[in-house]
Amino acid sequence: MTGELEGKVAIVTGGASGIGAGIVKLFVKEGAKVVIADVDQPLGESLAAELGASTAFLKTDVADATQVRALVDHAVSKFGGLHVMVNNAGISGARHPGLLAEDFGDFQRVMGINLLGVMLGTRDAARHMSANGGGSIINVSSIGGITPGTGLWAYNASKAAVIHFSKSAALEVGPHGIRVNVIAPGNIETPIMARAFADNLSPEDQAKMIEKIRAFLIARSPMQVQGVPEDTAQAALFFASDRSRFVTANLMPVDGGMVAGSPPSVNGFRDTVSRPAS
Repeated sequence: MTGELEGKVAIVTGGASGIGAGIVKLFVKEGAKVVIADVDQPLGESLAAELGASTAFLKTDVADATQVRALVDHAVSKFGGLHVMVNNAGISGARHPGLLAEDFGDFQRVMGINLLGVMLGTRDAARHMSANGGGSIINVSSIGGITPGTGLWAYNASKAAVIHFSKSAALEVGPHGIRVNVIAPGNIETPIMARAFADNLSPEDQAKMIEKIRAFLIARSPMQVQGVPEDTAQAALFFASDRSRFVTANLMPVDGGMVAGSPPSVNGFRDTVSRPAS
């Protein structure tokens, strides 16, 4: 029995850990050849060694146009083509709870990776795909790009821009048989939250802080469950496969319903709503 991505070649940026690694593993399981792109060379090479000949690793800074172009060329040279591009690499940047205390010191780096990296990856993948029968481009945003929030000012702005850029790109490349869709994860269990909210704490205090944040987010989610990288990977599989052949410019939150709002119990309304009128 063949997988849904049999015969396809994919690139996953930020593919060495977290959501990216989850996507890489599922794509390989479904029959794809995958190039793992990441700045973390030891982790990326370790994952490629674990998954075997269906993968290759290339150290890539997605904010560097030359490196992104070389990444696409490498996938084509190594595996004979490029059918799926997953622009997943991202960083949270420093957290400043108050706007008045924000210095925007890491603005250029956050925007370079989170937004420019997506734009470069989309463009260079589309250049190949447009001359080779089309393909699927999947850009990873965040629910932080959909719902307003404080603290991660540059991060949220970059993720909102990814959504708008992706929809605009879908208009441009659709006639070439290229689909461009967006996944917006929320409360997925990855290391990025620790770096954003508890980077300056000891490992023990960091673990306690993240546990509290996770519990808070779960309580405010309609499904009240913890998301894992596999959840995002399944959404990526849908967009990468022929099941989404008629889907483009689509935004899919993978967040347990968080963008819809909190369940009634969180706001103290459950008894009022569920109790029949007397």
